Amino acid sequence: MNLTQEEWVSQMEADENAVLLDVRTEDECDQGIIEGSINIDIHKGQEFVDAIAALDKSKNYYVYCRSGMRSAKACEIMNELGIDNAYNLLGGIIEWEGDIV
Repeated sequence: MNLTQEEWVSQMEADENAVLLDVRTEDECDQGIIEGSINIDIHKGQEFVDAIAALDKSKNYYVYCRSGMRSAKACEIMNELGIDNAYNLLGGIIEWEGDIV
């Protein structure tokens, strides 16, 4: 499910079950992440699928990448693997107005 930054942030802040997921490459993450994110690189193919499959399916995942394209694909894969609550950040980190660490 695609959410604007405002929707994504307000829903995540109110969500006690929230997990922040960054699906960019390690090099991209080295340039800064949204605080509290875990990184699983979508470009790693089967390794990515295996890591997603191992996640707690009862959690709600707030997913982002650079522009919102890879994270949208990641949300689709997550849904296919039984994670019902995966929320894509439209515009990705390049349009992010919050803090980056």
